[in-house]
Amino acid sequence: MQDKGNKYAGVVVMIPCLNEEETVGRVVADYKAVLPGAEVYVYDNNSTDRTADIARENGAIVVHSPIRGKGNVVKQMFSELEGDIFIMVDGDDTYPAASAPDLIAEFKKGEADMVVGARMSSFSTHSFRQFHKFGNMLVAWLISVIFSRKVTDVMSGYRVFSWTFIKTIPLMSEGFDIETEMTLQALAKDFRIKEVLIKYGERPAGSFSKLNTYLDGFLVLKKIFLIFKDYKPFVFFSMLFLVLSLLSAIAGYSPIMDYVRNGYVYHVPLAILASGLGILAAFCLGLGLVMDTLSKYHNENFILRKRIISCNMNRRGDASDER
Repeated sequence: MQDKGNKYAGVVVMIPCLNEEETVGRVVADYKAVLPGAEVYVYDNNSTDRTADIARENGAIVVHSPIRGKGNVVKQMFSELEGDIFIMVDGDDTYPAASAPDLIAEFKKGEADMVVGARMSSFSTHSFRQFHKFGNMLVAWLISVIFSRKVTDVMSGYRVFSWTFIKTIPLMSEGFDIETEMTLQALAKDFRIKEVLIKYGERPAGSFSKLNTYLDGFLVLKKIFLIFKDYKPFVFFSMLFLVLSLLSAIAGYSPIMDYVRNGYVYHVPLAILASGLGILAAFCLGLGLVMDTLSKYHNENFILRKRIISCNMNRRGDASDER
């Protein structure tokens, strides 16, 4: 019979932090209370206040993360930590610790590689900064359309991951677009995503967000563009092909009509433009076909590597049980 104090043994709580001395102590204490037996790590991203000291005083294992940027912290956590189940949460006390057991319970059903705490249905008046709610909904809609998989909150910082996910997912983001990239990569790599509704709170007095509405919004849209190009190349370049073909037809209308009516082309610049656009359109179509083949080959290799890693982990687990 499992000891109550070790109910969540093997669970690793990951808290990336930058100047969160007002909230980090409460966040650490809450997660230690609701997840007895779990290891709580605070990755301090070069804070200039007492974040690290307060986290340590409340029982967290504090790790220094020297390279500024949330994405850099997440990549370091994924690289260094070991466990069975990983839960990531921000240190600003906006995500309810009481929902952690629900997220873990959903994960333990075995139907998801990443469980996301979705905030868009329940939140406080001042939970979101201006334009953030609309931007999140717009980005979620775009991703749902591109990948044909419905998601509602791609920017949530409250997530549960499998070991296989954090050790195999390729992440490149350095800043706050890291959550969006995790969702995009999960969809592109055919990982399973589940969303669990949570109540999203607001920052307490004295705690300040590090988000830059316009810069981080641009980075998110840039990430969608790059992932779309790299992982859905045929669709991406086919759209370019259609746009360029249409422009070529529009530019070429007058030269073609010149030739039909008079046997001579008077609109020479338009004829050159139409020819150039037509060549570019054909080039895009060919490039899309080649990149689609390469993308499929890459995904097949990734799926095979993921399967090998999962099999090795299962064998290790069986061997441990036998001992």
